[in-house]
Amino acid sequence: MTDIRALLEQPLLVLLVSLAAFWVSARIGNLLAQGRKREEGDGDDFSFLLGATLTLLGLIVGFTFSMAVGRYDQRKNYEEQEANAIGTEYVRADLMPPADATKVRNLLRRYLDARVRYYEDTDAQRLREIDALTARLQAEMWAVVSAYGSAQPTPVAALVVSGMNDVLNSQGYTQAAWWNRIPRGAWVLMFAIAIFCNLLVGFGAHGRSAVLFLILPIALSITLFLIADIDSPRGGVIQVKPQNLDAVAESLRPQ
Repeated sequence: MTDIRALLEQPLLVLLVSLAAFWVSARIGNLLAQGRKREEGDGDDFSFLLGATLTLLGLIVGFTFSMAVGRYDQRKNYEEQEANAIGTEYVRADLMPPADATKVRNLLRRYLDARVRYYEDTDAQRLREIDALTARLQAEMWAVVSAYGSAQPTPVAALVVSGMNDVLNSQGYTQAAWWNRIPRGAWVLMFAIAIFCNLLVGFGAHGRSAVLFLILPIALSITLFLIADIDSPRGGVIQVKPQNLDAVAESLRPQ
């Protein structure tokens, strides 16, 4: 299963592997049809079977594509929420004593920079360093805010503490959304049915142009590439850009 996940992190590899597998499946189906004597009525039965199988494949592909798009939208929404939470807490720091406010703002600027790097970086080692820095900055920010809230248990202090809680929670929601991927079982099922469909297409295309063996494999492999690309937070072309986080960082930059 680890190999499957590693494959899905590289959509271009999904395209190449699926195209080769589907084309070979169509060729095998064509070879199985050679030498077979066709009887009257076989064509109608085969057409019904092929149509039913392709319909099932279409439903599964459509359902899986919808899952991928939903997860992509979720990652975008949490990026927006994270930017809003950081920007709001930066403003609420005005309610704290000047020394604490300065400390919290400096930490928030560093934290914001780390969150932007989290979205943009793809190197595994650097991502681990970013995660460690994020956890350390969260602990430091919470220590300052919680100390202020404990010393002054007022509604104003509660507002500041609540804002910092939103900052920390938004990062957790973002991480959970990035871990929320299409189940590997769904990929295996979709791939298996796609291979079976190509076998049937190859079986029914006996005696016809070899171009027919490529139409369905190409269409399906491009479809799986698109699904894998949308579902992969870092490995694909279609990625969530930290536009809202960048906008907040720009607004907090000293003029």
